[in-house]
Amino acid sequence: MDWTLLHPKLVHLPVALAVIMPLLTGGLLLAWWRGWLPKRAWLIGVLFQAALVGSGVAAMQTGEIDEDVVERVVADKYIDAHEDAAEVFVWAAAGVLLLSLGAAVVKPRPLSLGLAGATVAGALIVLGLGFQVGQSGGALVYEHGAPNAFIDGARARDTPPRLGDARRSAPGGAHEHDDD
Repeated sequence: MDWTLLHPKLVHLPVALAVIMPLLTGGLLLAWWRGWLPKRAWLIGVLFQAALVGSGVAAMQTGEIDEDVVERVVADKYIDAHEDAAEVFVWAAAGVLLLSLGAAVVKPRPLSLGLAGATVAGALIVLGLGFQVGQSGGALVYEHGAPNAFIDGARARDTPPRLGDARRSAPGGAHEHDDD
């Protein structure tokens, strides 16, 4: 199976989960604290956090596969910055997963609620880190022309595509009949 180009398809899941997790864990914590839901409902948050970590690891692995190809058109420093941000994001998410597991298994209610509160705070931090990963990944695509590495006759290193290029070359594109 060809694993190239799987990275762009996977990266959105951990970022989307990072957006959802503060809301989900905050809501679950409130419902648990108020007695609206039993403690075991917290396991929903644990499962979603595990999905965030798992999808983050998968996104990093597929990014490693695409890295060799993208290095032909994008400077290493930009790729390394994105890779470093992704590693911090996934490790932080794994730490939050441990906090959420702690909240699920610890018996004394005040301690388990405290760990759940720390999980919510950690989820907010992971959200910020996810924004940084997404921003650096977006820069690879939209500023540094990373997708050009997968096109025959890739552009010169670090030359981003011009916005109108794709529209001009596409059949029926917005500028198909322009004289420029």
